[in-house]
Amino acid sequence: MVNLVAIQQPLIIRLMKMAGVQTHTVEIEPGTLMNFWLPNETIQKPNKKSKTTTTTSPKPDKPVVVLIHGFAAEGIATWQFQIGALTKKYSVYVPDLLFFGGSISDNPDRSPRFQAECLVKGLRKLGVNRCVVVGFSYGGMVAFKMAELYPDMVRAMVISGSILAMTDSISEHTLKGLGFSSSSELLLPDSVKGLKALLSVATHKKLWFPDRLHKDYLEVMFNNRKERGELLEGLIVSNKDTIIPDFPQRIHLLWGENDQIFKMELAQNMKWQLGENTSVEGISKAGHLVHIERPCVYTRCLKKFLASLPADEPQK
Repeated sequence: MVNLVAIQQPLIIRLMKMAGVQTHTVEIEPGTLMNFWLPNETIQKPNKKSKTTTTTSPKPDKPVVVLIHGFAAEGIATWQFQIGALTKKYSVYVPDLLFFGGSISDNPDRSPRFQAECLVKGLRKLGVNRCVVVGFSYGGMVAFKMAELYPDMVRAMVISGSILAMTDSISEHTLKGLGFSSSSELLLPDSVKGLKALLSVATHKKLWFPDRLHKDYLEVMFNNRKERGELLEGLIVSNKDTIIPDFPQRIHLLWGENDQIFKMELAQNMKWQLGENTSVEGISKAGHLVHIERPCVYTRCLKKFLASLPADEPQK
């Protein structure tokens, strides 16, 4: 039987190319490959002698925005409503983090730090030296780590539905409040019922899809289950080991006011912890998946923040 999600992939690739990006795989190190969606202008069509694509103009000629996805979907599925709205003014890069969307690694490190290190190595190989990072949920934790480790690369951040680090106390409190026994039960559903439960807590308005579509989504989007389970284990840090970095970047916390997973109060508290360089903005009638539930409002707020940043120097 045809998978209704998988059959859409060729159409999505074509639509994304029309929106301004196409896919390219970068070898980060031996055994580690990361997939990126890059601006069309940086990709050369294969010649007759080679079937592979190469970057022709690796240094983007517009300010760079990097969109980092969350745990329940790869890059394009997460940011499909924002990409086309950004590509006219910005060079948009959408990575698939390791063990999502074809990105793989034989390195046993499953920490957000390793994800951030690989992401930066990949971006540098693609000619990106400065960028604004937009991180959602799990991607927000990777973005925070990226900004901490590479402050010269990350000039500003927009974070949605995420936290600095998943401490054991936050993990326990969040899961208990949602009625789940573990992160894997919440974020790695293995049944239609489990996926419906995840969508129920992630959205403000309850969405209806036929069970067949839920089943097909599970098959396509929840592969590499062993490695993703290890990624969830690698997220948890002890309360006593948590240190709040002194970020020099501007940080904008863009939140769904009805987020049940990481509530608006958490964003307000994080603003206080991060200091005067941080702003917070809530979007009404939206939950954790704020960028999907209210894409036009979210994109408008994102573009307003990006426009408020000082002009950056061309990539060197």
